[in-house]
Amino acid sequence: MKLGSLKTSTRDGILVVVSQNNKWFVPVPDLAPTMQSALDDWNLISPKLKKIYDDLNSEKISEKMTVNEVDFHCPLPRSYAWIDGSAFIEHIILVRKTRGAQPPETLKTIPLMYQGGSDDFIPPRGDIQFINADYGLDFEAEVGVVLTDTPMGINAKDALKHICLLVIINDVTLRGLVPFELGQGFGFFQSKPSSSFAPFAISPDELGDSWKDGRVHLPLLSEYNQKFFGCPNAGEMYFNFGELIAHAARTRNLRAGTILGSGTVSNSDRSKGSSCLAEKRMIEKIEKGNITTEFMQPGDQIKIYMNNPQGKNLFGTIDQKVI
Repeated sequence: MKLGSLKTSTRDGILVVVSQNNKWFVPVPDLAPTMQSALDDWNLISPKLKKIYDDLNSEKISEKMTVNEVDFHCPLPRSYAWIDGSAFIEHIILVRKTRGAQPPETLKTIPLMYQGGSDDFIPPRGDIQFINADYGLDFEAEVGVVLTDTPMGINAKDALKHICLLVIINDVTLRGLVPFELGQGFGFFQSKPSSSFAPFAISPDELGDSWKDGRVHLPLLSEYNQKFFGCPNAGEMYFNFGELIAHAARTRNLRAGTILGSGTVSNSDRSKGSSCLAEKRMIEKIEKGNITTEFMQPGDQIKIYMNNPQGKNLFGTIDQKVI
């Protein structure tokens, strides 16, 4: 199943069902006016949405509309919670080197995690604002999950049952602000402005065999200024999504509509490229002795997308310019 939120004059847009080929959609106001309302009653609503999805794909629905991704907001234009992990060991090691920090002793035993701002996501074709050259504007390509109500204290195996949708993410980061904030000992805030998501959220079954062990076993592709930047495989998460969810829910309930990210997708195979500029800069320093890649500047463009093994775009495309 594939869902999206069409932009309207309201903050949350309207929920639509999108065809598997990303060509058509139908609004479903009689079932749920918004994505959040569908998630609030997921067990009742989702089978009805799936029926519409199947009918749309089999061309049983004549009154359908043509998809233009510019018209779509993030699947959840705002969320009750946006939680981001850091489940790729290679990324943790590289970005820590950029600020002269060592990986934590618990690197392989306890997931790293922070809670970001979820009240103001950037649309998938929305511009990224350039605030200050010293802030070090960076993109981070990630995969993520959307949850149904998840109880406090849940274990990793049972946590996987609460994943209802998958998304891909641009977790925008201001690298120049990170060292000072972390040095204060109270975590990210100003260094993590609004994030963005590709226009469509999909149910795990859409991935077929590529969804297993609580991981998405597909490359996440990034193009920076119309050139290949990276295609690391998201299946190389050290902690899977069940483990991340269980960690997040250790002392709190996670309510329907909570989004949890994997952290920047990263592989040890350097031929796969990177999913953020900070990694590329550190690799340049290690391999060449000096950094040549700058952080994002006005006019720069980032595209992030994921294809299935047949080459079909799964989530639509994050396509953003810096202004």
